[in-house]
Amino acid sequence: MIKAQQAVPAGNLTTKGQIGMDQVNPAEQFKQGLHVLFAVPGAFTPTCSEQHLPGYIEHADKFKEKGVSGIYCLAVNDAFVMAAWGKEQGATGKVTMLSDGDGAWVKELGLSMDTGAFGGVRSQRFAMIIRDGKVEHVFVEAEKQFDVSSAEHVLKHL
Repeated sequence: MIKAQQAVPAGNLTTKGQIGMDQVNPAEQFKQGLHVLFAVPGAFTPTCSEQHLPGYIEHADKFKEKGVSGIYCLAVNDAFVMAAWGKEQGATGKVTMLSDGDGAWVKELGLSMDTGAFGGVRSQRFAMIIRDGKVEHVFVEAEKQFDVSSAEHVLKHL
């Protein structure tokens, strides 16, 4: 599993663009500045929709006050699902929705999980503080928990 002081690895993430999908290489995206990345097991799922993403949206201004240049939500869903979920939740302009369509990047991080018939390979629930391309903190939730990856917990570590 990725640890503090390690560089964010390259990968092939996507966002919904004006036409089709835009490619995002996390190693380049997080190369400069202070960023917060959090990952959820799936868009439109209960804890993710009722607590996890809404917390980051609600506290987006507090993150900016602490010098965070970008907040990113990642899931193993396609970019169109992530865009629709972000729009429904009011994330536009506050949280960038990222797709790891096949789960390859979360596997490289060592933070994937196999949910079987529920949805196959998904991301574990986690959050990272990334500064100038290196992980400063990584907070991984225990199974079926929601605490250390919350917006409130991450804010305490900035």
